[in-house]
Amino acid sequence: MRWLVPTVAVLVLAPSALAQTVPVTSDIATSTTWTADNVYDLQAQIFVLPGATLTIEPGTVIASTTNAGGSLAVSRGAQIFVLGERGAPVIMTSQADRATWTGCDPRTGVWREAANEWGSLAVLGEAYISTDSIPTNTPFPSPGNYGNLAGTVPPPGSTIARYGGGNDEDDSGVLRFLSIRYGGRVVGLNNELSALTLAGVGRGTDVDHVEVMNNVDDGIDLLGGTVDVKHFSIWNVGDDSLDIDLGWRGRAQFGLIVQGYSLDASQGSGVGDNAIEMDGAEAPFYQPVTTSTIYNLTVIGQPLDGDGLTAWRDNARVQFRNSIFMDGGEQVVRLDNDAFTPGYGLMGTLDWATTWQTPFSSFSAVNAPADPARFYRSQTSGRLIEFTGNVFFGNDVGNAYTEAMARGVFAPGNANVLATASPIFGIGRAPEVFRGGRRMLRVIDLDPRAANDALTPATPAPSDGFFTSVTYRGAFSPFTSETWLSGWTASEAFGFTPSGFIGRTFCEAEPNSTGQRAEVLASGDSAVSANDVTLIARDLPRNSFGFFLASRTQDFVANPGGSAGNFCLGAPVGRFDGPGQVQSAGQGGVFELAIDLNAIPQPTGAVAVLPGEQWSFQAWFRDAAGGAVTSNLTNGISVNFE
Repeated sequence: MRWLVPTVAVLVLAPSALAQTVPVTSDIATSTTWTADNVYDLQAQIFVLPGATLTIEPGTVIASTTNAGGSLAVSRGAQIFVLGERGAPVIMTSQADRATWTGCDPRTGVWREAANEWGSLAVLGEAYISTDSIPTNTPFPSPGNYGNLAGTVPPPGSTIARYGGGNDEDDSGVLRFLSIRYGGRVVGLNNELSALTLAGVGRGTDVDHVEVMNNVDDGIDLLGGTVDVKHFSIWNVGDDSLDIDLGWRGRAQFGLIVQGYSLDASQGSGVGDNAIEMDGAEAPFYQPVTTSTIYNLTVIGQPLDGDGLTAWRDNARVQFRNSIFMDGGEQVVRLDNDAFTPGYGLMGTLDWATTWQTPFSSFSAVNAPADPARFYRSQTSGRLIEFTGNVFFGNDVGNAYTEAMARGVFAPGNANVLATASPIFGIGRAPEVFRGGRRMLRVIDLDPRAANDALTPATPAPSDGFFTSVTYRGAFSPFTSETWLSGWTASEAFGFTPSGFIGRTFCEAEPNSTGQRAEVLASGDSAVSANDVTLIARDLPRNSFGFFLASRTQDFVANPGGSAGNFCLGAPVGRFDGPGQVQSAGQGGVFELAIDLNAIPQPTGAVAVLPGEQWSFQAWFRDAAGGAVTSNLTNGISVNFE
């Protein structure tokens, strides 16, 4: 998918007081587009019905009437395209949150101890799931097996709340640069909505840059399916931050989890429970069983009175690699086998200890699919449960590592590190409070970039078209001055994570030889008088060289001169190729340049930027395609100067 954002007269979205509020009161039966010049107010449980597509343009705000019960679900056979951008995210929140924004600008706002102000977003797909909650479901994979979305009340006889099927390639659309805040409507006792539910969603769906801030229940639920998730941030939710169940067989990379609380309520309904809770299937001897690989997490717990960092149930099989687990207030690895979740070893399945020692390529014969190697594709090496290349720090309770030690997590071959210095740049917490009867230290200041032992190279993720191959551990590069949280998140707006990105991206890049789309960003100050702008190019091939380009106009030329990328600037175009300006991306795949706004290169000579002008920038870099040397380009970034 490719689109070009036209030249606009503002720097980033700022839904003003002039934006029209559009009540949404009925299901979406025909393809519909929501635009940034409106604010959409969900008044009820809204379904995007089969056959319909909901497209949400960059910068659009969905702000539900507080406590009215509005939520959004995308039925099987429907699609949603959330097309947020850095600097123009799509925000789903409550009117109470929007009321804290200065001038209706979502870059502002104040964190509140609140949740349950609206519902959630749920995407219901057609991939295989594993649940015994439906009497007609079978314990072996079947396209006829399905589940029903909790917390919804569809019309009698309707199937619009069902998820699951037999299409692991299911494409439910796109979720990009999406911030979900203050949700989790309580439907009834033990019936609360997760902020984002991806249920039976297939690997054809694109989920990249998604944030959850404050929720009554779980942050992100992955219920079966094969969807991959990248660049996700989960803060202050009232139950499990990341909840995996019903046989999820996808991949994930670059995730931040910050445990905390959203309400003064019991753990699981306002105070965070497990950082990551994993169930293999609703019944442990059913298939598919959760079998997944996760790289580059940064997991930050509650050190005084938190719950587990990883909790394991019902034969879940997950590999954690090159991640950071820190400040946990309970066990880092906790087995949740009990009378209610007997799990591992039931009905001929592998027991807990054996699962840790079993190669990824060993498939259970209990209720097996006909072609398990094709069915289970996310793990390609190692063992079914695995912690390798991770850094552990500040997990100081007495039993923090009891189970991890028993399972051999710290055996030399696993390259895990018990650190004595913080593996991130910095963290600050609010004073201790009691919430839900527990001692809580809420994170209010975080620079999560990798530091100390997290800089030690671990075996990088494979370049397989989804994973990005990086040498640092945790979710954030130490090689760039800004993080992927900047420009679109509530954590930045509330002052929890550093800000600094300016401008708006446009003209999406093509994948380069690493399988990733290289990105250009701008940080600093858009005021010309400050003369403080740094251009950043990242996700480049290691050690590639290149330089930045500048123009007052935008254009689109696909693959000019046989390039592997697209040219996004209009003539005239200048090149930052003077002394010291042509750079190497190094091992981090990044180069940066502080530019002089008094001397922007143009074909006729350097010019000065004037207030009121818009300039656009792009980066050119050397790449390879099919074994041959070629050129490539990043996306574009436009900045309106003041």
